[in-house]
Amino acid sequence: MSKKTHKKLAKQVKRMRSFVTQVYRDNPKSLLNYKQLAAKLDITDAVEKQILIAVLEAMVKDGLVKEAARGKFCWIGPIEELDGIIMFNRSGMAFVEIAGHAQDILIPEHYTGKAFHEDRVLIRLLSAKKGARQKGKVVEVLERARESFPCVLHQHENHFFAVPDNQKMASDFYIPSNLLNGAVKGDKVVVKFEEWENIKMNPIGSVQHVLGRPGDMRAEGDAILAEFGFPLQFPKEVEDECLKIDRSISATEVSKRRDMRSVLTFTIDPDDAKDFDDAISFQIMENGNYEIGVHIADVTHYVQPDSKIEREAQNRATSVYLVDRVIPMLPETLSNDLCSLRPNEDKYTFSAVFEIDKTARILNTWLGKTVIHSKRRFTYDEVQTILESGKGELHEELNTVNTLAKILRDQRMEQGAIAFDKSEVKFKLDNSKKPIDVFFKVQKDAHKLIEEFMLLANKAVAIKVGKKNKDSDKVKTFVYRIHDQPDPIKLKELGQFVARFGYRLEFGAPQKIANSINEMLTKVKGQPEQNIVEMLAIRTMAKAEYSANNIGHFGLSFPHYSHFTSPIRRYPDMIAHRLLFSYLEGGKSASEGPVDKLCKHSGIMERKAADAERQSTKLYQVIYMQEAVGEVFDGVISGVTEWGVFVEITENKCEGLVRLRDIDGDYYFYDQKNMSIVGQRTKKSFQLGQKVSIKVVAADIENRRIDLKIL
Repeated sequence: MSKKTHKKLAKQVKRMRSFVTQVYRDNPKSLLNYKQLAAKLDITDAVEKQILIAVLEAMVKDGLVKEAARGKFCWIGPIEELDGIIMFNRSGMAFVEIAGHAQDILIPEHYTGKAFHEDRVLIRLLSAKKGARQKGKVVEVLERARESFPCVLHQHENHFFAVPDNQKMASDFYIPSNLLNGAVKGDKVVVKFEEWENIKMNPIGSVQHVLGRPGDMRAEGDAILAEFGFPLQFPKEVEDECLKIDRSISATEVSKRRDMRSVLTFTIDPDDAKDFDDAISFQIMENGNYEIGVHIADVTHYVQPDSKIEREAQNRATSVYLVDRVIPMLPETLSNDLCSLRPNEDKYTFSAVFEIDKTARILNTWLGKTVIHSKRRFTYDEVQTILESGKGELHEELNTVNTLAKILRDQRMEQGAIAFDKSEVKFKLDNSKKPIDVFFKVQKDAHKLIEEFMLLANKAVAIKVGKKNKDSDKVKTFVYRIHDQPDPIKLKELGQFVARFGYRLEFGAPQKIANSINEMLTKVKGQPEQNIVEMLAIRTMAKAEYSANNIGHFGLSFPHYSHFTSPIRRYPDMIAHRLLFSYLEGGKSASEGPVDKLCKHSGIMERKAADAERQSTKLYQVIYMQEAVGEVFDGVISGVTEWGVFVEITENKCEGLVRLRDIDGDYYFYDQKNMSIVGQRTKKSFQLGQKVSIKVVAADIENRRIDLKIL
């Protein structure tokens, strides 16, 4: 067996052992045979089943499980060993969140073992004095969060060390001279973790990519992508497979679809959009009602299961939108060409077509595959101008669709949907991609028009699959976009905070909570505290997720909701397309386990993409504020921590940090209950939402940080 194969097998065994352990920890009294374990772990592959049997035998020898009955095993291992995700802070200490534990487990610096930030680890609980915080020790790294790390290369005599950009990485990497890959001292590089055999020494890494010099715009953006595990380019075999795709619109394929090429169809997108994955069609029916179609690029017609393109899309799970570029989920051949609903071209689509009357009642819904021909590509600004002026191309059709969209939106609000209309910060870039101005993207009618019909299509698809009918007691497996109700404790804290500004939140039934939040958001518009109240209200909400288990969408007040409308940039939409088409053709329900597994992976990648996008925005805020060092601005305290306060500059929404030690006149401490910092001697306080005057002290590109001082 080669060294590479042995290493791969060892990794599979390690992961399998971890999964088996987790099954028994979740079901400590269970007596399971290997087939039952395989079912719980969604293992169908014969080789993986053999690995599972070998792992069980090894765990018997290690005294973790025993064969309590013929072929049936139970857990006898120590219950003080638990697993979770380890999160480091900048001091080198770490915390592990364990399901079922009210408080995170503290891992002292000398007990973190070979773990990196966000790794999945097995910890052993340490004995603790009564009332003291529970501590633990890392005994094994079960799964690495990432294998590659953006770093800056340093040299000491003839030795090279790579210092990670992420300050929560407690270890630098030692880079042997034969693994430098052409990098020189001071380069920004991506380092691949190789091994860490001796805990007393640094982990060993190799340089994968040389990105450039610290501070270089392209290098810093590439470093953000590497930090969150997004590849910088598509593998050659994926690009090659794209070249073999049949690009023709064939008569045979068209005959299988509803031909809507003669129906007025158009797209509405941002002016800089390159991929158009949705289009709207409009026509007046003979009975006077309107037929409005929502047409979505039929990505899964081109991307076949188990293809190289499919596997790459599944791995990425989402497109990533940095300030200066888009990292697409699908190669440009698909995203910007074959699947993009460009004007004056026939395109394959998957559609939701609605018959709607003048009061926006949905009288009929048809779902299926279509072929369309977009007559016009509009930008949001063009449509907004047409709607406001009442003049321009297709102004009557656009006005009718907009009127219906407004009615649909009003209906959602009445049913308990929450209206977050937070403005989005955007940068105007020059030809060298440097920020020269900041502007705020505000949702207007043109945006809301498209949003409303996308929501309608997503809801219709979820209802079609997920709503029980008289012919079946059991609904078929599907991918849902779910959103739980707010945490009552967080909601109470929000209520206490906004009461300072004279707002009152109601608690109780979900619709009552939603109506109360909407009322507050309406009243706060135009007030100095608007941004902080909106931000805290958003933080109070649960995170929306993908799941095969439908619990509804609280924020939209929809009992059934899915993501169907963006398969070019979201992998869950591709899953929804495949499942829906199968069911429309009479297919059996898919197995829930694999679908939910893909939902969880997509959720993880979605969060990573959001974090990468936030870091990109931070980077550009820092670059923009370099010209403002020494200047004074008005701001609002947007965050309070034990080490300082964050202030959002009112003029441009850039956020910086005021360290506690830099606040003159007293020694300040953190008052978590009142979300403030308080002077020990003067009792002067700085609270969340408070207006302050600040001076920009520094703008550090490498650490993506703006340092401020309160005046």
